[in-house]
Amino acid sequence: MHLLMRNSISILFIFLAFSCNNSKVISKNYNIVWIVYEDQSPEFFPQYENLPINLPAIQSLADDGIIFNNMHSPAPVCAPARSAIITGMYPTTLGTHNMRTYNAYKPENEPTIGIPNYSPNFPDYIRPFTEYLRNAGYYCTNNAKEDYNFKIPETAWDESSLDAHWNNRGDSSPFFAVFNNGHMHESGIWKQTNNNILVDKSKIKIPPYFPDTETVRHDLAVNFSNLIRADSTTAKIIKELKDAGEYDNTYIFFYSDHGGPFPRHKRAIYNTGTKVPFIIKPPKGVTINYNPDQLLSFIDLAPTILSIVGIDIPDYIQGKAFLGDQKTEENKLIYFATDRFDEVFDRLRAVSDGNYRYVRNYDTSKPHALNNSYRMQIPMMRELVELHKNGKLNKIQSFWLDSPKPAEELYDLNEDPYEINNLADSKRHTEILNKLSTDLDNWIRETNDLGEYPEKELIPEEYLN
Repeated sequence: MHLLMRNSISILFIFLAFSCNNSKVISKNYNIVWIVYEDQSPEFFPQYENLPINLPAIQSLADDGIIFNNMHSPAPVCAPARSAIITGMYPTTLGTHNMRTYNAYKPENEPTIGIPNYSPNFPDYIRPFTEYLRNAGYYCTNNAKEDYNFKIPETAWDESSLDAHWNNRGDSSPFFAVFNNGHMHESGIWKQTNNNILVDKSKIKIPPYFPDTETVRHDLAVNFSNLIRADSTTAKIIKELKDAGEYDNTYIFFYSDHGGPFPRHKRAIYNTGTKVPFIIKPPKGVTINYNPDQLLSFIDLAPTILSIVGIDIPDYIQGKAFLGDQKTEENKLIYFATDRFDEVFDRLRAVSDGNYRYVRNYDTSKPHALNNSYRMQIPMMRELVELHKNGKLNKIQSFWLDSPKPAEELYDLNEDPYEINNLADSKRHTEILNKLSTDLDNWIRETNDLGEYPEKELIPEEYLN
């Protein structure tokens, strides 16, 4: 089975391998900086919602740039999402769809379920897009989280560490620099719970899928406070660029690696888990023609960066450029997948056309709220489980924790932005459900979705005992 599946990947891409990247920069050498926040949804930012917080650094980027409303991660958890970002490929095609496969931070992975620490074996012509930038003369730095779900080659970065910075390049080369900010990671909800609360809890809007309790309000307030602290770090990056005279010559991308740090956000295949804030500040004098509501996916980031700097986009990349000379037509559909989360497994697939989201649940016996031990450290999560057990949640609040769950879900994103009214059984919506279901089937087949196979059959033999 190993050989069969690896051959299927090779057959899928073999004709693409011969399209080489010439790595020739043909446009102005603009710098590019990515500021990445962990575990955040758009609704936690005043640029998207009316909120009782102020984030002046992020606002300054919005004032000088563009706010996009529909950027999504193909997976609502970090390592699969980051594999899509660095390659321009779907995690389900690469074999990086499980959270997590390759763990650079510890020797073991999930020994309790027999999953070793392994790097998926996809074709070696699929490269981190930063290699193309480096070949074209860009100085590429990452500070400091990688977590790409596969063993990243040393050729990906000039520097990747806590000390990595564009100002270490020693000359006037153009640079691509990533700054990852973990202040607001999921773990910050419990680690910062006793820190100062910097917002008025009484002014926080509670979404309908959460009960309005002190624990819920406190956890939400912790996240907002973490964002306020993170904003000061972002301000320092912006100041460094301005002090060096590089701000006006730099694209700045701001986004999060997936949705929020809360239950029904991170690891959930709804907008709360996949939609992220996304702001681009272009260089001075650069005009961007854009649709703020266009459907975007993380697989579109790599080709867009190559397009901006004038590097031919390799044919194997599945994403589309939405800026630059190689900009293509807008996405009509975007796709999502979840599989293993640490020690628990539940395969889901979803597709959205921007108006509707269709969700397919492969194992209806499990609730959406998987018993993930890491998430159970969140006070809100423990309270939700207890309230559900005692029948103290309403129907909307209970749905995510109920089992069995429905085989299919369909949500009208315009009328139901919280995705709480499942229309899968509505006769009036049969046509759109069938269309999106067919679209999903086609995507699974055309992209060689490896979620069709048990994970142990995907592990390269050298990692097996």
